[in-house]
Amino acid sequence: MAKRAWQRMLSGRRLDLLDPTPMDIEIEDIAHGLAFVARWNGQTRGDWAYTVAEHSLLVEEILTRLDPGTHPRWQLAALLHDAPEYVIGDMISPVKAALGREYQDMDARIAAAVHRRFGLPAVIPAAVRTQIKRADRISARLEAVGIAGFTPAEAERLFPLPRGVSTEGLSLRLRPPAETRAAFLARFEALMARLDG
Repeated sequence: MAKRAWQRMLSGRRLDLLDPTPMDIEIEDIAHGLAFVARWNGQTRGDWAYTVAEHSLLVEEILTRLDPGTHPRWQLAALLHDAPEYVIGDMISPVKAALGREYQDMDARIAAAVHRRFGLPAVIPAAVRTQIKRADRISARLEAVGIAGFTPAEAERLFPLPRGVSTEGLSLRLRPPAETRAAFLARFEALMARLDG
């Protein structure tokens, strides 16, 4: 008997982890899942976990600050950059490296289905991915020092900021999951409205 390779979502959808399709993707499932997935394996200060949904909102904000002229399509790509984690969880970088290609391939398949579901290219262009990764690293630096217990020296070594970039004016938010989910959905809807408008 074949092992089950799908996850049932609250929407009722069944997402096949090995062969995901855009039709099985719902933004409400993504927002809900990411609002309950803790970054840094939950090893953060505060009364609430710092979630992947909060991180995603911050990465999109940073991308837009770095380039205010960023097309809403790529802002959406930034908001959804960790979307596969709504079903496969957020693993810290050392674990991802240890798991190797299988994890990366599963992540890429789910990301492609998410992208196609919301009108993005299955694979985001390399230049845009680089910009999103840059915003992601800036977020990681802010998170590392602000809530994850890293010293500034450790964070500088592990998450160096690009030349001329600072985290000044950026803040971390730790909210109950329902608030984070609502904020994520509101930002998604705003970006979709800009794309449709």
